[in-house]
Amino acid sequence: MSQRTRAGLLALCLLAVLWGTAAFVPLPYVTYYPGPTVDILAKSDGEETVQVTGHRAYYDDGEMRMTTVYVSQPEQDVTLPILLKAYFDPDAAVWPRSSIYAPDETDESSDRESAVAMVSSQDTAVAAALTQLGEEVDPVVEVQDVTPGLPAEGRLEVRDVLLEIDGNDITEAQDVVDAVDRAKAGQPITFVVRRGGTEKTVEVTPKDVDGDLRVGITPGVGYDFPFQVSVNIADNIGGPSAGLMMSLAIYDTLTPGSMTDGADIAGTGTITPAGEVGPIGGIQQKIAAARDAGAELFLVPADNCDGIGGVDPGDMRLARATTMDSAVQALSDWVADHDAVLPSCEDTAS
Repeated sequence: MSQRTRAGLLALCLLAVLWGTAAFVPLPYVTYYPGPTVDILAKSDGEETVQVTGHRAYYDDGEMRMTTVYVSQPEQDVTLPILLKAYFDPDAAVWPRSSIYAPDETDESSDRESAVAMVSSQDTAVAAALTQLGEEVDPVVEVQDVTPGLPAEGRLEVRDVLLEIDGNDITEAQDVVDAVDRAKAGQPITFVVRRGGTEKTVEVTPKDVDGDLRVGITPGVGYDFPFQVSVNIADNIGGPSAGLMMSLAIYDTLTPGSMTDGADIAGTGTITPAGEVGPIGGIQQKIAAARDAGAELFLVPADNCDGIGGVDPGDMRLARATTMDSAVQALSDWVADHDAVLPSCEDTAS
């Protein structure tokens, strides 16, 4: 064997070692893949997903799908083979980790943030649907998360409406933060809350956590509704991006007749109480998920129109949604005529 041949083989061996090592080195990226879709008009564990008390509910045929995305977790090792697989998958995407997660974000903190966003999104979706129906909704401050292991666990509950703290009225979430900051270690704070229509007085003693007093709740904006509506989504699904589809499913449930006329509708988008539709992440993956689930029409937030280039919707139509009212109108037009002219991303002036 010549010296040149030996050198070439050695170089190949070293290159193989380098590639092998590189394959296991975590890289600062996250991957996006199409996730499952959830029909909000369907039953879950034998019960309707949209539950209504105090108002007539209309459960009709058809499907109203919220769409999800599989995103690699903050602490998940994303290696070169994983990135290459996602890069060459037409329905997947790769993003820098810094554009998705904070530097110190963990799987646990990400999951809790996502769960809080889902609670807020559900309440806002109810508010948007009722506003569309002409009902009056009033904002309140509510508990949106209770941290396990901290003093509020077992004493306060998610969606408790916070009325008073130490004798002072609560008008915004910051009132709760300020009251806890003023508290003294070892002395209880007195909350007056409304839970299930009944006022309760609850004492919680703050705990020192890394030099800060905490009771272990996340206060946020909720709403007083004229009747009770809830959307029972699995706990492993979080985030605010299902707001539009939840509000449409609630609106459909509260009104006679089927908005879908038995068809399979999907979409995405955040929602405000006034019905304004906002952008979300992973639009291409959500369109792909809806396409693969057999949806016939997909509602795209207007601010996501620039991000749908290159995605293959198949036979599924895409309609641009700027408000809940525009989404309701698009659905009505499409149900009447599947070939109807609908607001589109190609014509943003329409």
